[in-house]
Amino acid sequence: MNENFFRKNNAEVAAVYRGKTVLVTGHTGFKGGWLSLWLTQLGARVIGYALDPPSTPNLFDAIGLQEKITHILGDVRDYDHLLSIFHLDQPEMVFHLAAQPLVRLSYQDPRGTYETNIMGTVNVLEAVRHTPSVRVVVNVTSDKCYENREWVWGYREQDPMGGRDPYSSSKGCCELVTAAYLRSFFPPEQYGKTHGMALASARAGNVIGGGDWGKDRLVPDCVRALSRKEEIVLRYPQSIRPWQHVLEPLGGYLLLGAGLWQDGLRYVGSWNFGPSDNDVWTVEEVVREIIRLWGQGSYRVESDGHPHEAHWLKLDWSKARVHLGWHTWYNIQAALSLSIDWYRLFYAGDSKEELYRRTADQIALYMAEKDRGV
Repeated sequence: MNENFFRKNNAEVAAVYRGKTVLVTGHTGFKGGWLSLWLTQLGARVIGYALDPPSTPNLFDAIGLQEKITHILGDVRDYDHLLSIFHLDQPEMVFHLAAQPLVRLSYQDPRGTYETNIMGTVNVLEAVRHTPSVRVVVNVTSDKCYENREWVWGYREQDPMGGRDPYSSSKGCCELVTAAYLRSFFPPEQYGKTHGMALASARAGNVIGGGDWGKDRLVPDCVRALSRKEEIVLRYPQSIRPWQHVLEPLGGYLLLGAGLWQDGLRYVGSWNFGPSDNDVWTVEEVVREIIRLWGQGSYRVESDGHPHEAHWLKLDWSKARVHLGWHTWYNIQAALSLSIDWYRLFYAGDSKEELYRRTADQIALYMAEKDRGV
């Protein structure tokens, strides 16, 4: 792959996905929904495998995504059902996003978190191992997979896995599982000889964008409160997070998938996708900007009695910048503005068709700005 061309133009990426059968686990979730829609825009045949949407309302229903893809209700913990879908649809590429994605819920249901995140990943990779049509897998984990030492510098792909809470540690385990399958069943040194399967993991976190109503997530919590004219409640106002619009890491996943398809040996392994240092804001700073964009609102701090969450977490994404030509295009103000614009349409009662159109337009605008180098 010509990396210089890859940096500047979406055409080569679109050509990879056009006409491909792509299986997305977790397509009813926030990131999975945006990714599935983007793949259809690129001309892929998308097979979605997931549980019912995790919240009401949700992006999947709000934009009528079920009408645009093949929608299959299923649990990644159900290996037999999952394998039957692989055998039936014969996907060529797999994006694994199905997960229990919440730190606070992992304290309430650690067993379910581990079963879904770890054994769900094992089941997906086992299904891949027994489905010769699959050539590319991108396993999406989390920035929280790292052993967080509250460093002020970003974590690199080779840093140790870990996690203090059940969610974080489960994502560290997912990375270890992925690395073990790569070495045991899809070894890079045998790529193109004994197998043709390219496997990578992608790590990102704290994405924002329209259509997210996840519980205990900052922007959804703010939007719910503001739409009801209620006060926003903050748990950790000084916590620092690497905020980025949802299209940023998804664009990275798509670049990575295209790279794996065209040159699997070069792109296997783990990859970080994070924003610039300028977009590492505190929770309180983000909330103030959301209130400004909304036009009204207030917040209070309620810090007692909450389980531990990391104070500082940042990724070093030099590898993605150098080898994929990837970087973020929207600063945090632009990301928040796009997000609040989307939610305004929803709460104004816009139709599924209009919300679908606005979501597709945001994808098209993002791609166009990348092509122009804006």
